[in-house]
Amino acid sequence: MRERQAAQQARRAREFQAFVAGAAGRLLHAATLLTGERPGADPRARALLTAALAATYASWDRLRGEDPYDRARTVLVVRYARGAWRWPRRRRGGGGPLSRLSPQERLVLVLRLYEGVAEEQTAALLGLPPERVRTLCARAVAVVLHPPRGPAPFSAAPPVPPVPPGALGKAAS
Repeated sequence: MRERQAAQQARRAREFQAFVAGAAGRLLHAATLLTGERPGADPRARALLTAALAATYASWDRLRGEDPYDRARTVLVVRYARGAWRWPRRRRGGGGPLSRLSPQERLVLVLRLYEGVAEEQTAALLGLPPERVRTLCARAVAVVLHPPRGPAPFSAAPPVPPVPPGALGKAAS
């Protein structure tokens, strides 16, 4: 009996290791996009991925024909959605490509465009109406494609000389 359990656990571990070897890179990239961090400097994305993989491993035997990648992605998204509001505003955007977006916009954009999840599935996963998902996706794409312009460039015009005291009173009379 113990040999059979040991063999099953070894098989489970091999299967999961093979899954992680094939899917961890893409899931880490998705987590990095979600958190808005820069690739390589992404501690929150790595923590998010670790938690998602741990939950996937815990339910590995119960998957029964379900795609483990879909399961891991769902856990990743749900954990991000539940925890994004806790991060201080100044730390949300770490300078990554999607850091200007709100957490909800980032979530919809990553699911729809990076992961290729259908609009209806995204809406069901997030508990939003499909119209809201469509609006969030369109707004996020607009912000990414057309970033807001910065302040006006410095003008090289000569400075205006200061007005001498009392000059304004003479001009008014």
